[in-house]
Order: sequence, then structure tokens, then C-alpha cells
Amino acid sequence: MQEIEFNLLTEPWVRVRLPDNTVQEVSLTDALVHAQEYMDLAGEMPTQDAAMLRLLLAVLFTVFSRVNEVGEPEPLEDEEAALERWGALWELKRFPEQPIRDYLEQWKDRFWLFHPERPFWQVPEAKIGSPFKGGKLNGEVFESENKNNMFASYAGVEKNALTYAQAARWLVFLNNYDDAAAKKKAKDRPSMSPGWLGQLGLVYVKGVNLFETLMRNLMFLNDRAELWEKGRPNWELEEPRSEERTEIVCPGNYAELLTMQCRRIWLERENEKVVRYTLLGGDFFDKKNAFAEPMTLWGLRKQTKESPECYLPQKHEMEKMLWREFSSIIGDGKHIPGVVQWNGYLQRCGFLKKKEILQICAVGVEYGAQSASMKGVYADQIAMSLSLLNELGYGWQNRITEEIGRCEQTASLVGHLAQDIATAAGDKNGNASVPARSQFYFAVDQPFRQWLRSIDPEEDDMTETTARWQVIARGIAEQLGQQMVLEAGSAALVGHWVEIKTGRKKEDKKKILYTAPAAYNSFLGRLYGLYPKTNDEGGTA
Repeated sequence: MQEIEFNLLTEPWVRVRLPDNTVQEVSLTDALVHAQEYMDLAGEMPTQDAAMLRLLLAVLFTVFSRVNEVGEPEPLEDEEAALERWGALWELKRFPEQPIRDYLEQWKDRFWLFHPERPFWQVPEAKIGSPFKGGKLNGEVFESENKNNMFASYAGVEKNALTYAQAARWLVFLNNYDDAAAKKKAKDRPSMSPGWLGQLGLVYVKGVNLFETLMRNLMFLNDRAELWEKGRPNWELEEPRSEERTEIVCPGNYAELLTMQCRRIWLERENEKVVRYTLLGGDFFDKKNAFAEPMTLWGLRKQTKESPECYLPQKHEMEKMLWREFSSIIGDGKHIPGVVQWNGYLQRCGFLKKKEILQICAVGVEYGAQSASMKGVYADQIAMSLSLLNELGYGWQNRITEEIGRCEQTASLVGHLAQDIATAAGDKNGNASVPARSQFYFAVDQPFRQWLRSIDPEEDDMTETTARWQVIARGIAEQLGQQMVLEAGSAALVGHWVEIKTGRKKEDKKKILYTAPAAYNSFLGRLYGLYPKTNDEGGTA
């Protein structure tokens, strides 16, 4: 077995999607210099793609914050130069090949997957860490050490033996999304949290191809439109951090943040396969107001006796469509995700078109009890006019937020209707509302996405555009309600008498007859209160 093996700059391991929708493995170098030829990253999971995207961005930021688009040494010295550098790269529609190759060749020895001293994103000190089989490294298996997955993507030997290309991808994933199952070795260290990306409601901006996606997220300025602090990516450190569970200051340099080592890892191989690994906790920082992180939604935590008011990363809710988090995406007048703010800034500076469509991708994970295992993965995306983020779009932001609020209220009405119909049919379990609300969200999902994408703040009339959507939303709710009544059965049509309390005293009660038609009429009354009919529809203004 070779001691030094599998260089990530020359070996194929990064999965990309071609225009014909086929998937191909390419080297890290090729993923960058040919990014314009690929549609997107195409890893095994969207979480893996998000982690890989950050690795590619770290290389690009490091290179082009030091040299210009033709490879001449020219470190960024001010904000104007940073914007000019970004614009020059954007106009090329591809990344200049020679500067990337020159930089990566300089650091080639730090990109060996297996190396006795400096293997990529690994440290020998992790050999004493918690041991895991290869199946725990493979995110497609999602298997803990004491619970087997009944329908795993791999079985037998394949489950615990990964190719070097697989292992390299999951190594990048593991550093960012690992659960907290590993046991700490040093008694004086704090307990472990999930990897940094696992704690975020991660968002990034997607372009028409991989080049555009990388450029849309290549922030030469931070969220204050200022130059990042001086720093360097993990592989440039003379000595990599190896201490277990080390608290650091939140990195103020983009490349340093993107390559932060949340875990200390050591891969072990047999017969040219990675079969196990050992792991310790790595770097972490206080996530309160950690605005250097540009790829997350933010939520405001109110002041308590224990802590002052602060912002924390806001994780995605697994069952919630991304458009329902619209107010968090646009910041709701508070804190906007850095990559979203960056794209709005680029448009205001004239680098992106006025009619630019902003496509936002969201990725998240849900951990189990005590974050000791991963339960599921969240992935969604929405598209909208980028001009919704500028001054012209502020009024639209409020209107869209109001319509999302109406959808939330309508979902609640649909849930109440479903419960009332169930009661009319004699069902006393009281659990009909949740699936009904989900059914409404499913029905309204695509129409809302299409409406949101169609809004042109510069040309559309806000009142007319909103009224058009309200007709659609009300119609979807009405149709769903009618369907519920039709499927309710004869028992619900006849109805059931139900005794309810009317006061505090024992005798304060009365009986009410629940029927499906009465429930539907009540539902329509409340629905028209949310979405009144206009004169054009034959109703009252």
C-alpha cells in the first residue's frame, strides 16, 4: 500500500452534472476550471453538495483575492477593487485557468487524501478518537453503531467499504455535518455539538451553471460591504489545529470560515477502500451574532434574564416549504443572509441585470435525540425577482409576507373544517386537522412559487397582482373544502350531536349538531373574510 495516495487535484472525485443530465466525477481542479461546462454539483445528497460548494468557494476566494483575472499578483486593497475583480470574472463567463492551476500546484502536497503527516482535512492526533465503521461515514447509509438501517442504499461489504472518491466527498460532508455521537477524550473539554453547517438554516444562490452558482456566492466583501479580514484556508496553515474541541474566534476571513475544521478526523483503509475512521471534536465558536457566516437564515432571540437580545442561525423546519420562510430570507427589516444581500448589492452596483431572477437553495438537517444521529435532510429552492431586495421591492416584501400569513390562516381554516367534518361523522380522536393543513400547503405550493417568481416590482401593479393571487388561493381552499365534504360520507351529512361546555359550572353545557354542510358553510364565511370577492367576481368590493 502506498503511503501517499489519491491527490484530490488530479484524481476524479467531485461529482458534477452535465447538460445532458448525466453525472461525472472530475478532479477538484477540473471542477473549477471547467465550471461553466457543468450544470451543478451532483453529490449523493444536497448536504454534501453544500459542503463541497464551500470548499470550491474557499479555493476561488483565496486565489482571486490575491491575483487579478489574468493571474498578476494584485491583492484586494479596497472595496472598489473587490467589486471590479468580481465584475471582471463575471464578464469572462469562466474562471481563468492558469491562476487556479498555479495556486493549486503550489499547495498540491496538502491535497493528498492519504499522507503520513498532512492528509487532506485530517490530523494524526485523531487516531485516539471515537472509532466508527465506514458505514457511519457514508451519509447515504445514515446508520448508528447500534441500529441497522433496514433499507440502506448499500449492503454487506459495500456498506462499510468506500472508494477513495466516495470517502473524499463524505470527508468534506462529515467535517461540516457530523452528529454529536463521538465521545470526548479529554475531561476538561466541553461536550460536542453537530458540525457547523448542521446548526444552520443554510441558504445559497444558484445560477444557470456551476460557474454562475460559484460566482453568485463568491463574496469578495462581507455583509457590511467591507473587505474581509486577512486570513487563509485550512490547508495553508503551517501546523493544522489538532487539539480536541477548541473554541476559536468566529473567522472574519471568507476562506478561513469556509474551511473551518469542526472535526478532527483520521481515515483508515484496507485493500484500496476506506473501511473505518476515528474522530474527535474540532473547532467551534459562539454562534450568537456570528454574522460573518453568510449562508444562513437568522432568527432574533429576545432578551432574557440569562442573556441579552441576539441573533442566532435559524434552522429550516423539515415540513415547511421555503417560501413560508420568505420573511427570514429578505431579513424582515432585520438581518438578511449574507449571500442574498451580496446579490442585491451586485445588482445595485450594476453587475447584475434589473430583471435578474434570484434562485435561492436551502439545505438543512434534522438530528435525533441529543443530536447523536441524523434523522433527515431538508432541501428546497425558490425563485423570485432580485429587485424585490432593493428600494422598489420594499412595499412588495410587506405584501408578499401578508399573503403568506393569509396562507397560514387558510391552512388553519382547512384544518378546522377537516376536524369539524370528522366530528360530524362521529370521530372523537381529534387528529384530522394536521393532515388537512398539509394537504392545503401541498395544493397551494406550486401556484404560490409561480406567482412569486412572476412578480416584477418595476412593472406590475401591486393591488392587481395581489388580487390575482388571492383568487387563486381562495379557489384552491374552496375546492379542497368541497372535496372533503364529498368524501365525508352519509354519517357526516346527517351529523352528530356533541355536548360542549359553555361555562365554568358543571351544568354549563349544551349540545350542538355538527354536520358536514354546516361546517363547510362556516368555513366559507371565514374564508371569504380572508379573501373577499371583488366587484369583478360578482361580489362586494
